[in-house]
Amino acid sequence: MRSESAIFELILSVANKDNRVRAVVLNGSRANPNAKPDIFQDYDIVFVVKNLKEIIKEPNWHKQFGEILIMQTPEAMAEPEPKNDGSFSYLMLFTDSNRIDLRLVPIERVNELSNDSLAVKLLDKDDILPKFLEASESSYYPNAPNAKKYADCSNEFWWVATYVAKGLCRQELIYAKAMTEIVRTQLLKMLTWHLGIKTDFKKNLGKEGKYFKDYLEPELWQKLTTTYANFELEDSWQSLLNMLELFQIISQKVATQFSFKYPKQEARNVIAYVKQLHGLAIDANSINPS
Repeated sequence: MRSESAIFELILSVANKDNRVRAVVLNGSRANPNAKPDIFQDYDIVFVVKNLKEIIKEPNWHKQFGEILIMQTPEAMAEPEPKNDGSFSYLMLFTDSNRIDLRLVPIERVNELSNDSLAVKLLDKDDILPKFLEASESSYYPNAPNAKKYADCSNEFWWVATYVAKGLCRQELIYAKAMTEIVRTQLLKMLTWHLGIKTDFKKNLGKEGKYFKDYLEPELWQKLTTTYANFELEDSWQSLLNMLELFQIISQKVATQFSFKYPKQEARNVIAYVKQLHGLAIDANSINPS
């Protein structure tokens, strides 16, 4: 595996040799003073370029960074739909396990790079880069909800939970799992707001709750772990019931903190409905075991 110094040397060498590349910026965890370094950290690199379209027409341009194990170019794909924001990315995993996520940004958009608080200048041939503040995680802090966002999150959680229960009653586990992930999205959103309150919305909680364990109360963390089920029917029922219980606890805390209206009756109705369907499913399975 090539060393960190070797990778940075290569990146700067490519940039210096290519006259179309006018500046280089480091983003991501390697720019983050709080990140714990490990061998899995990506190199999140921005090249500020002239003639971007000319570069991406060169089919082998990216190969100078190493032997590719697999690569993705999101802006050249139909699914998932690209952002089409004028940049172009090469997401490259190499055979030596290093990964470089290289984004080419047209020189006309250079000032937008200051929107990311994890930005470190590596090269600036023309003194065109905006002034970066000392790298911090401030761009990645969660935002507090307003009453509308809270209400919508709650309604989506309780509404789609009924879909999960229906799928489990029919023993349609793949469907139920798909609906569960929609419910989980709202649960994680509510947990983010809860932890934002605990941390004054000044901590990076990580993508998809990556750092929740560092901040969540131990009993709530334990409850969260029980919401992840295997592919067994009864285990899936229990994980759903645990999600309902956890969401009820957390959403009441968030509502109290911000003086939002907690949908008490809606929550009670859905919990009773899911428990009723669970009971029917148990009875049906006892009569007609699979």
